[in-house]
Amino acid sequence: MQTPAQKSPALELQGLSRRYRSGDRQLTVLDDASLSVAQGEKVAIIGPSGSGKTTLLGLCAGLDLPSTGGISLLGTDITAMDENGRAAFRAAQVGFVFQNFQLIPSLTALENVMAPLELRGERDAETPARALLERVGLGRRTGHYPIQLSGGEQQRVALARAFINKPKILFADEPTGNLDGKTGERIIELLFELNESEGTTLILVTHDPALADHCDRVVSLQDGRIVADKRKA
Repeated sequence: MQTPAQKSPALELQGLSRRYRSGDRQLTVLDDASLSVAQGEKVAIIGPSGSGKTTLLGLCAGLDLPSTGGISLLGTDITAMDENGRAAFRAAQVGFVFQNFQLIPSLTALENVMAPLELRGERDAETPARALLERVGLGRRTGHYPIQLSGGEQQRVALARAFINKPKILFADEPTGNLDGKTGERIIELLFELNESEGTTLILVTHDPALADHCDRVVSLQDGRIVADKRKA
């Protein structure tokens, strides 16, 4: 069995920086970040508010472009793509879980999970969507709209939607941030159960020590710089 170090990288960052103009000032949110994540690794990104965690995650996923530096995602230089190219690449290869769930309010739980497959033009989106909702314990809630679901239930729908495309890499931004402790624990269990069964590379931003402890590595940011990268023994 290959160790993470022997597998080819799922993500490589080289000298990544992100700067913004604010009036006559230039703000550096991310400064010279380099990182390599192997296929199948689970990496937590931690750090105080304002340290650049969400900015780093967005750059890794191609939601934004760096001011300087390069990003190779699943062997593809996403910084060389235009916005449409990056969007198509994400739709085919990447999953997302957000703190505020990002469900479409006018769609039922089932329709939210089906949406990524339907956007890809797949004919039978309902069967795998129902199966995933069963796996996350919502088989009886498929016809409910997000407003009719609790926060934990909404995040379960979001997890099912994130895995419906069988993504090679999953990005999660504070997936337990809006949940109480007990509900957050169940979401953590589901996230890692699904991730393990699908063999997905996982990169997540979190303030939750319990969530970070489930990961193979913990990368710490401070003032936009990577200050520590600790791998579990």
